[in-house]
Amino acid sequence: MSHLSKTSSLRTFRHDLLAWYDANKRRLPWRGTRDPYKIWVSEIMLQQTRVAAATDYYKRFLKRFPTVKALAQANEQQVLAQWSGLGYYRRARMLHAAARKLDSERGAIPQTAAELRRLPGIGRYTAAAIASIAYNEPVAVVDGNVERVLLRVMGKADPWAAAQSLLDVQRPGDFNQAMMELGATVCLPKSPICTSCPVQRLCVTRGEHKTVPKAAQRKAVVHHVLSTNGKRVALIQRPERAGLMAGMWELPPGRPLKNPLLTVRHSITTTDYTVHVVRGKAPAGSVQLTMKQVAKLPLTGLTRKILRRLDLLKT
Repeated sequence: MSHLSKTSSLRTFRHDLLAWYDANKRRLPWRGTRDPYKIWVSEIMLQQTRVAAATDYYKRFLKRFPTVKALAQANEQQVLAQWSGLGYYRRARMLHAAARKLDSERGAIPQTAAELRRLPGIGRYTAAAIASIAYNEPVAVVDGNVERVLLRVMGKADPWAAAQSLLDVQRPGDFNQAMMELGATVCLPKSPICTSCPVQRLCVTRGEHKTVPKAAQRKAVVHHVLSTNGKRVALIQRPERAGLMAGMWELPPGRPLKNPLLTVRHSITTTDYTVHVVRGKAPAGSVQLTMKQVAKLPLTGLTRKILRRLDLLKT
């Protein structure tokens, strides 16, 4: 049974967690702002992306698109170019579509979680995060980190109900960020740092470290061809109707050869790829582009990684 069934224990949990957060929270570029657009961009980027990887993208994206209107007026290729390398490109497309919807309706960013969920690409978690942090709406969030904390602390099967029952309604935005911070920095999946946990004495598992199992990663081997002509490199564009990374640019597929020019590891969703890059002739349908042109394109993360490893691309 959870130790948080009593009102006094709930107050203690909220107080101890927020005191720990105030003293230990990481300095992140999206913290300390109540601007709903900036919070929105950060939350979309942090879906499926580590904080360290998202930080520089966040700064560059806001420099290029500082407002909803600036984002709405850009075309999709410009948006994807700024997102290139961050992965899960549907996030960028939905963010762009939502900005265009707001701009066309001349509307402000909604102030409640319920209204936010009507925008493209904003689900329950993102809506609650924006509403609680930007507008102080008392709605709880549940992401992977929060769910792990809840499972260990409370042993509850319904994470959303558990999160809402714990929420500090006076500081909902800070409380939600504190729960996420606890899961990201202390209540880790494999080796939780229980001795540093501000709510350890109220934790129902007391060292059992229950967690949600992850799906097994699949493995695959693929080949890409590097075809250069002077200072140009051959790329192809993925079909607009492609289910994954539609419209992005990448190196053409290649055939297996001995002694590849480069081998890299790359993960996409639940698959770990071993990627061999070979030199060869550009296949039909590819386009020879200068590196200046390439730098402005929405490249797949894998292609950007390969070109950087080969010292062909600097950004």
